[in-house]
Amino acid sequence: MTYLTTTHVFDRHEDLRAALADPALVPEPAADAGEPGTSAAWLRATVARFSSGAPHRRRRALVEAELARLDPAALRRAAAAGSDGETRVRVVRALAEALGMPEPGAVAVAVTVVAGAYFGGADEATTATADQAVAGLVALLVPGERRDEAALEAAAHRIGLLVQACAATAALVDAAAAGDAPLARVLREDPPVPTLRRIAARATRVAGRDIAAGDLVLLDVATAQRAHPVPLTFGAPPRACPGRAHALALADGLLGRPLTPFARLHHQAAPLLLPNAWDHASAAALAAQGFPAIGTTSLGVAAAAGLPDGASATRDATLALARRLGQGPYLFTVDAEGGFSDDPEDVAELARTLHDAGAAGINLEDGRPDGTLAPVELHTAKIAAVKAAAPALFVNARTDTHWFGRDEDDTATRLATYEQAGADGVFVPGLTDPDGIAALTALLVVPLNILYTPTGPTVAELAALGVRRISLGSLLYRDALAAAVTTATAIRDGRSPDPGALTYSYADVQALRSGGSGA
Repeated sequence: MTYLTTTHVFDRHEDLRAALADPALVPEPAADAGEPGTSAAWLRATVARFSSGAPHRRRRALVEAELARLDPAALRRAAAAGSDGETRVRVVRALAEALGMPEPGAVAVAVTVVAGAYFGGADEATTATADQAVAGLVALLVPGERRDEAALEAAAHRIGLLVQACAATAALVDAAAAGDAPLARVLREDPPVPTLRRIAARATRVAGRDIAAGDLVLLDVATAQRAHPVPLTFGAPPRACPGRAHALALADGLLGRPLTPFARLHHQAAPLLLPNAWDHASAAALAAQGFPAIGTTSLGVAAAAGLPDGASATRDATLALARRLGQGPYLFTVDAEGGFSDDPEDVAELARTLHDAGAAGINLEDGRPDGTLAPVELHTAKIAAVKAAAPALFVNARTDTHWFGRDEDDTATRLATYEQAGADGVFVPGLTDPDGIAALTALLVVPLNILYTPTGPTVAELAALGVRRISLGSLLYRDALAAAVTTATAIRDGRSPDPGALTYSYADVQALRSGGSGA
């Protein structure tokens, strides 16, 4: 008996997200797996990518454990230091070396062969060659005396990781190497996997369309992303790619785009903890305590000058502070509110001036003095103008959706648009929900910056969520004010100041004039 199946094509962003979240739609299963460890069909039948249900969850956990051993920052450095050659071979070799595999060069060549049949649709000759390569890789990774079911499955997961990197990461690198567009924009405009295939394991309904068991579902990622800025290149929950951070690190390393010393601080094993200063002395004192970079706080700068924060009133005070900080030996980034103008060219000129003064970065927010948000198009134009005027300046694009408590559902769309415009990092002050933070780190390409709050996640918890920069904002300034008032009122009221508080002598503060080591 012949059963007719229907092919369904979806190309709208919201429909793709619904399809990816539907447990009834699963990756196209492998055909007869054959003898373990001997074929591409066995590989497909064993890896997490082509499984569903409980087997998928178990296999995915094994893959995540494998990836957890790899530091993306170290992977980026290894890829950058690798040898020349075909992109696919370079990608696989770097990953194989990081995974500690024997003979990474030979592994890389074999994996490029396996990739020809891994995703299905290969002719008989290609499949036979791929089968031989799989058998050779298994023999290399699992010696005969250790070849039990668990060892074979572990080898399959490792080979699967390499094959997917060979195909998707190499395609991303080749597309990005054609120009200097931000990687986030390349992912949206030229996704390495333009179409995803799913099979209906049981009858379901997506976007008002009935899908019968056995129907083929094609998800047109390329078309969907042209109409929506949030990319689906790495899938979506519950099947988001677990190797996303590692793929981006490999791509960054292979592209070899230079990073400034300040930018590199966002790509290390631990997130950058950025204290925010309000004058030269506070910046110098913080730098003397070993912080690798200092930010400024717009509230502190404004309050010290008797001006309102967030009202575009502190341009001159901000520039004056930047010029003073530029005389010090430390890296610093400037909180410039919204750029003190709605003219992108004026903001670009400000950025150029800040960079000339020695600033390593600039923070640009889309919040306005009246509590509304600037149009996405305007903030995007500011970001692009700043990157054109001062390419080496690290642009941290801030959205105030959570700070103002409005349009919070638009946060991901705004951040995706900002990173595609060239932002080097993005900032969401006011967001403290761990699930919300994790959702953003799962879709962003550039580092995510979160504002630390004493009642929110700890530094360690933010790091585990994938946050790459943690700002203290105006916290230190407010604490300093509180400490000054507490000391003054204690003395007035006949009490002794807190003897355990950190204090600076007159000479210590004098020494800070040159960025010295006041203690």
